[in-house]
Order: sequence, then structure tokens, then C-alpha cells
Amino acid sequence: MVRTRDKRKLERSTMDIGKLGCWTFLDTMTADEAADVARKIEGWGYGALWVPEAVGRDPFALLTYLATKTERLVLATGIANIFARDAMSLRALQQTLAELSRGRFVLGLGVSHKPMVADLRGHDYAKPLSTMQRVLEAMSHALYVGPPPAEEAPIVIGALRPKMLALAAEKTQGAHPYNVTPEHTARAREILGPDRWLCPDQKVILTTDAARARELGRQHLATYLGLPNYRNNWLSIGFDEADFDGGGSDRLIDAMFAWGDEDAIGKRIREHHDAGANHVCMQPIRSDGEMGPDLKVLEIFAPNKN
Repeated sequence: MVRTRDKRKLERSTMDIGKLGCWTFLDTMTADEAADVARKIEGWGYGALWVPEAVGRDPFALLTYLATKTERLVLATGIANIFARDAMSLRALQQTLAELSRGRFVLGLGVSHKPMVADLRGHDYAKPLSTMQRVLEAMSHALYVGPPPAEEAPIVIGALRPKMLALAAEKTQGAHPYNVTPEHTARAREILGPDRWLCPDQKVILTTDAARARELGRQHLATYLGLPNYRNNWLSIGFDEADFDGGGSDRLIDAMFAWGDEDAIGKRIREHHDAGANHVCMQPIRSDGEMGPDLKVLEIFAPNKN
């Protein structure tokens, strides 16, 4: 059946992504290892697995493969770079993954960062807000003639500041903010309104050793500290330039990383939910500093244990 070019009305998704998901890098694993981790995450009862797009695997190819290895787990891009593909390609990916996963795909889109877009990819980094507006508009009437899925895959965008959050509320299923605090979650919920998804990332480190937790936090946050999108958002929510010195102040690191024992980590996750998040993307940082998820943490916080 040929899809028309008429604009499509935004409808609330019926998909259930649960209250807790896992956000992680899988690019250091073989395909079989990544599939094994996805099955564990599914078995522990997490609602969704979020994977980023950076300099490793194509996230759509990876999630298509993982869809064949899992049964219930929702698979999401967190996020796919809108400068890497045109709107017609994104529409085709949205439809194709929704069909092949049998309704278990969330299309997370974002504007990435100038160094990733201009320096690494060689593209012009146009104004993020207006570019996202154009992409969403073009996707809304892009031609797609493949077999339609039973339901549209929901779109969320990596929104941080008020104007991008307002766009998420108007044009998508919701927002997937990254490097944020429960206070930011509360502000985002006010802008999004009651009916849109709010899926913030929360990095966690299971250790009561403050020095080690902050060492791991600074190691993990090093790349992000140099990116204006995050720095500007941090400044808008109460941090200052001094918080970016020396790999990040203790105040910044402690805000970005929930570290401590199980109670301390659980408290931070509840703070996001209490502030208005309907789904928290828990990113469990490995204690050895390597990429990939800390499986012990995922097992401890398994939703099906509660």
C-alpha cells in the first residue's frame, strides 16, 4: 500500500515502555555478546534498551539484529543523529524497524553536536532547533511504500532546553534528555505537559568510595564537558563555568552520577519519577572504567524483582 504525502496526525502511542530502562553502549561486544546482554535485560524485566549513535555500529542495524534475539524488550535509539540521514530515510527506518520488531521500536532523534557533525562527518551543523523542526515536518509527509507496521513507532527527541522540549511536546511522543538532574526533569515535565513521555538518562555507579566514583565519573564525562549543548544546559540549571574545570567539580559529578549503595541509587531514580519522568534510562557504569553496562547493577535493580 502506498503511503500518501498528507501530513500524519500525531497520535499518542499505546506502547508500554515501563518505568525503568537500560541505556548502554554495546559496541565493544561481539554480536553474540550483545544479544546475550539484551536477553538478560529483557529477562530482568526492563522495559526498554536504549543504544546511542556515535562512532561505532549503525544503531538501526544493531537493533534490527537484537529484535530477532528478543521477544518483549522495546528497542530504542538514544539518539540517532538527524544530520546523518535525510527525512525520507528516517521515515523508512521508523516504519521498517516498527514492522520487523513487531511494534517494539522507539525512534529517538537528536541534533548531536557540532564536533560530531562538522568535524567527524563533514556536514554543516545548521541551527539545531530549526533543523529538528524541518526534519520532523519532512518526515510527517515523506513517502514510504513498504508494508506498514501495525502501529507507528513513537518518536522522541533528545531535548534539553525549553524550545526543544516544547517542540517535543508539539510534534513527538516526548523527550529523552541526557546528562540531566531530577530538577531538570521537573522543569521538562512542566513544558511537556502531562501526556508526553519523559525519559531522562541517569548514570549510576555502584560504589560507596567517593574518590573512585568521582574518578569514574570524570573519566566518563570527559567528552561531554567540551560540548556546548551540554555546557549550556548545565549553566541553565544552576551550574557555573567553575564546575567544568578539572574534569568537573564534585558538585557536577555528584549530580550527573548516582553513586553509593543500592539505597542511594534507588533514591535518585525515584527522584526522577517523582519529578515527572515516566521512564528512567538507567546507565550502569562499570567499576573497571570500561565501556558497556555493569550487569551486576542491572540485576540488582531488575524491575521483575520488585
